[in-house]
Amino acid sequence: MQTTIRSSVTFAGVGLHSGLRARMTILPASAEYGIWFRRTDVIGRDAMVQAHWAAVSDATLCTLISNSAGTSVSTIEHVMAALAGCGIHNALIEIDGPEVPILDGSSAPFASGIMARGVRVLDAPLRCFEVLKPVEVTHGDAVARLEPSDTLEIEFEIDFTDAAIGHQQKRMSMANGAFLRELSDCRTFCRQADVDAMRASGRALGGNPGENAVVFDGDRVVSPGGLRRADEPVRHKMLDALGDLALAGAPVLGRYTGVRAGHAMTNRLLRALFADPSAYRIVDCDAATRRRLPGSDINRADIPAVA
Repeated sequence: MQTTIRSSVTFAGVGLHSGLRARMTILPASAEYGIWFRRTDVIGRDAMVQAHWAAVSDATLCTLISNSAGTSVSTIEHVMAALAGCGIHNALIEIDGPEVPILDGSSAPFASGIMARGVRVLDAPLRCFEVLKPVEVTHGDAVARLEPSDTLEIEFEIDFTDAAIGHQQKRMSMANGAFLRELSDCRTFCRQADVDAMRASGRALGGNPGENAVVFDGDRVVSPGGLRRADEPVRHKMLDALGDLALAGAPVLGRYTGVRAGHAMTNRLLRALFADPSAYRIVDCDAATRRRLPGSDINRADIPAVA
């Protein structure tokens, strides 16, 4: 069955790119509602923005969604990953600014807050998108692919010249609370040169190494405290992928593979999938199918203690 959060939960903090403070509340919603954002600071025009792949208007350094009135919300991927990882299918997210708070740079604080409130089962069947044949998009040496699988699997490969990151590759099923245990605490990361370039162009204004991002410089981890996991960068890319795949509008049954991919590639991949009706089908999820999706058989203890 479809679900929602049992009661509202609020988060407050600074936006990674804008540097602006925002207060955000996840509220329960009815069945078939989906995930919507409402900008409480927007007056005189449509303040509602659907968390949906067709609403993505920019995915350069984060995922930004907008409506036809020009109302937007950015950096939604971490909270979307938390909702998917906790098995939440319907929610209204109220926010009083243009960017979701970055918090510690991972999904763990969002997931912890959601699980503290609990999940409510709704009186409506859950449906998911089953991938029927491979779909792939490329850009240079970057690849994003979806292919058939009986569960949601994510595989990611990254390769950086910075020795502290280097080549990392990981593959994992998202069933049985794997996202919460293995990925939710992994933080956004970048190279010191990227930080300098972004700040020079007016971005990453809310970034703070050690507090909400991991920064690398050659063979060094600049951020105080170092890494939470030896392969934290590739795990965070998997976290991002889950958040961006959650914009499908329903859970996806398929294997996602990303090679040097990012937000824009995953959005292009969803657009390619839904442009080909022969590449997927909508199926009702029975109990066995539900157990193969993120958010099944989870509890708050699955979330690492960093949250």
